[in-house]
Amino acid sequence: MDKIIDILDSIAYEKGLKIDDVENALKEALIKTAQKMVDETLTFDANIDRVNKKLELFQKIEVVDEEDERLHANAVNKLGVALNYENYITLEEAKEIDPDLEIGDFMNYDLEFENMGRNAATILHSNFEYRLQRFVEENIVNKYKEKIGKTVAGTVTRIDKQDNTYIEIGEVKGILQRKSRIKGETFKVGDTLKAVVKGVNIDKANGLLIDISRTSPKFLENLLILEVPELKDQKVTIEASARIPGSRSKIALSTIEPQIDPIGAVVGVKGVRIGSVSKQLNGENIDCVEFSTIPEMFISRALSPALVTSVKIEKHPSYGEKGKAIVTIPSDQKSKAIGKAGLNIRLASMLTKYDLELIEIAPLNTTSSNNDNNTQEERTTDTASLEALFK
Repeated sequence: MDKIIDILDSIAYEKGLKIDDVENALKEALIKTAQKMVDETLTFDANIDRVNKKLELFQKIEVVDEEDERLHANAVNKLGVALNYENYITLEEAKEIDPDLEIGDFMNYDLEFENMGRNAATILHSNFEYRLQRFVEENIVNKYKEKIGKTVAGTVTRIDKQDNTYIEIGEVKGILQRKSRIKGETFKVGDTLKAVVKGVNIDKANGLLIDISRTSPKFLENLLILEVPELKDQKVTIEASARIPGSRSKIALSTIEPQIDPIGAVVGVKGVRIGSVSKQLNGENIDCVEFSTIPEMFISRALSPALVTSVKIEKHPSYGEKGKAIVTIPSDQKSKAIGKAGLNIRLASMLTKYDLELIEIAPLNTTSSNNDNNTQEERTTDTASLEALFK
């Protein structure tokens, strides 16, 4: 028994498991083996006594009332499954053995595992290995579920026909799907890459796979935190972020430290900090804006570099998460507000969570005989489906 305890401790250490999990695996394997070798309908239990260095396997018999239906040979449970009446004993019969027994107590009959033969040892080994593996997988799943939203690094091991990239992350494999890769990126076997953990999946062909992404706004935030000490020390906070991966992104920054310029801290001297992160994102342009708790001001800043004349918030169930913002801008600021291919206005909408509607007016330094003819409306493209791609 001393050797068995040492072996259990060794297994727990080597596989990174709790000793209780290893002991439970052995007990479950013993019970399964007893059911296989003796009778599957009987109730068994096992116990590891570390103090007295004993490994116990026994049949459990429940003490019931004399009128209990489970005592009958044809008894079934609520699911219609046949019950073995040998799992039960009447109170009267039980008290002849032990006067202190009451209804609901259990009588334990010891079994000698050694007497079950060589087949029992083989079955026990197989069951024990199986249950250990389940505990190992569960341990890894829980470990990486705690890493969801965090950045991991790994080495590329292969790239399949669908252009999915597989990387080795510690004891598990990660999969970077093509849709989760920044446009224009290419990898080859042996490359080291960083990505954010999106989820943990069990794949029939590949087993446990960690789903990772380089297009998530969280990946951008994590890279900035690694690069900017003020973010790591929480002197500057990222309030929101939005990305169109590989093209452009916007982040909203705030601070409670009056002596710190949040945008300057993140950009760094001559743009060194923001440039380093941009390089890791395949040259993605990163705009920094100062966050405001006043929605109108936040929207105005989010649309930079465009200069906004006014912002009006409208609420309606058919609008986005927070509502619709009607933004009035001079006509000469229209192209800046919309941005190339509509990137600026879409990112501003994703960042602020407002549907944005532009109303264009003539510049203040121009005159017109009919102002109504110089006022135009321009709505944003719905960004909900676009944003969902990169979560």
